[in-house]
Amino acid sequence: MNTTHTSGSSWNDFNDAQAQQGGFDLIPKGTIVPVRMSIKPGGFDDYTQGWTDGYATQSNETGAVYLAAEFVVTAGQYAKRKMWTNIGLHSAKGPAWGQMGRGFIRALLNSARNVHPEDNSPQASAARRINGFVDLDGVEFLARVDVEKDGRGDDRNIVRLAVEPDHKDYAAFMGVPSKASPGGGNSGAPAAATPAFAGNAHVPQARPAASAPSGKPSWAQ
Repeated sequence: MNTTHTSGSSWNDFNDAQAQQGGFDLIPKGTIVPVRMSIKPGGFDDYTQGWTDGYATQSNETGAVYLAAEFVVTAGQYAKRKMWTNIGLHSAKGPAWGQMGRGFIRALLNSARNVHPEDNSPQASAARRINGFVDLDGVEFLARVDVEKDGRGDDRNIVRLAVEPDHKDYAAFMGVPSKASPGGGNSGAPAAATPAFAGNAHVPQARPAASAPSGKPSWAQ
């Protein structure tokens, strides 16, 4: 069967093919963007830690366990751009890694559920609990964009910090009333960051849960 080529050249001659388009420029470090996080299931479960439903991934090289998270910018100048970060669940590097991972998940829950980081009320405490990793899959929150080197030495965008309600720009981004910090501090991005989105983002409501996660997350590298 003969195939007609719109370019008029043979199938194995690519001289008249269009030149490859250049990649996206990096999102500037410190930019605040609304994101939706999804988790790529890795099939690793540890029921003693509460890691179920195959969401976790275990590294074949180091044995570290993590959530392979993808962040899609949902609105603004960088809408539809994607970033990837591993949220660690277990590492042999010591307790500091665990505190970093737990701190990130706590902050993203505060951001998604509009809970001030200094609010220790029963309602706030309930909002910082999850029933399982399924509660994090699809969560929407504000993130501060960072830049790091990938395995090839090239710069890439990542997400390391969630922007919480005590940040001065949180209310404008999320379309919610401002929550002044009792201590006057700001979390997340520096004050000089330029908001990329000034509309309303979806803020999931807190789900009741029996207890906080029992694992000791860390940033797995």
